[in-house]
Amino acid sequence: MTRRAAEIRLDALLRTACDVITERGLANTRTADVAQAAGVSQALVFYHFATKERLLAQAFEYAVEQDLARLDAVVRSSGSPLAKLRRMLKLYTPTGRSTSWPMWIDGWSESLRTPELEKLSRRLDLRWREDLAAVISNGVREGIFECADPAGAAWRINAVMDGLAVQFAVHERVISRRQFAEWIRLVTARELGLDPAQLDWSAPAQERSRRAEQPQPQPDGVG
Repeated sequence: MTRRAAEIRLDALLRTACDVITERGLANTRTADVAQAAGVSQALVFYHFATKERLLAQAFEYAVEQDLARLDAVVRSSGSPLAKLRRMLKLYTPTGRSTSWPMWIDGWSESLRTPELEKLSRRLDLRWREDLAAVISNGVREGIFECADPAGAAWRINAVMDGLAVQFAVHERVISRRQFAEWIRLVTARELGLDPAQLDWSAPAQERSRRAEQPQPQPDGVG
């Protein structure tokens, strides 16, 4: 097997491991489960990772790097601070089957007992808050946002998003994606002196502008 082929195989195994972990949980994932899902021998899994613990840690790290790459793409884009903020909120909001959030919640739980997972989880959390604070600070300098404490606002917004994401992942029938998105926009708008309509990533720019000029109803259960 060439080095390039080995890298491709390793990437595929890590992606498969993430899928299996999401479905079964970190504690219940076996190397045999990953091998079966990937259509390879268990010996090949051990060849790449040596131990189950190493497999789980590398899969979690792989997922972290994927999320950070998506975050970097937003932060480095040429959009305005408001456009970047909308994209960051959309990126954080559970979509589709919401496969990543169950894995993060499981990882947070396991990080209480596994230092390597705790380090990776903390790295992801800090990067989100730091980048969010930087975008807010840039928006304040440009007169787009009104916020006396960008770092504190980033922590509060991030904390609300984490809390709602946990509730959504566990009680999806109680909290809908629409409610999740509305409440995140409302909390963020209050922190930054915006109208929630300005943060609606699903609406075209002209529609956001029109809605921002109209009185906005309060989402159920907030305010």
